[in-house]
Amino acid sequence: MAKEIINRVANSKLKTFDLEEIYPEGKRIQFDIKDWLFEEIILKEKDFREHVKNHDWSQYKKSFVAIYCSVDAIIPSWAFMLIASEITPFANKVVIGNLELLETVIYQELIGFLDFKDFADKPVIIKGCAEKPIPNSAFAFLIEKLQPIAKSILFGEACSTVPLYKSKT
Repeated sequence: MAKEIINRVANSKLKTFDLEEIYPEGKRIQFDIKDWLFEEIILKEKDFREHVKNHDWSQYKKSFVAIYCSVDAIIPSWAFMLIASEITPFANKVVIGNLELLETVIYQELIGFLDFKDFADKPVIIKGCAEKPIPNSAFAFLIEKLQPIAKSILFGEACSTVPLYKSKT
């Protein structure tokens, strides 16, 4: 007579948190202002404002945009702000920086709005493998929210975890 196979992980109080599950869909765009600079090094205000005025901002609808400059030029803050003011009505999120900063800001906001009450006094696994660009900072944001309430925190998959934290109570 064969023994019944019991899935102890499925029957445990163990909770899994997968950052990929909260990843917001939408195109990620890097907006490089270097093409709007004179010889890619100098910002001429009149020319720059003309580029801003004539650009089709609607193409950023429902996108996540990182505004940056890929060349070594001195760009006044107002130039980045001017572009952000035009993109903001269309985009889901706008940052001044690179794509990693964009993902960091997205996750910081998402994690900040989540309700973690289902994780209270439970062992939690933070899933490690992901196909989407999850910045390391997102894991730190998650630890910050989970550690005060979780019984324990592990990293990885249920079959292979690395312990990170265990409550002293």
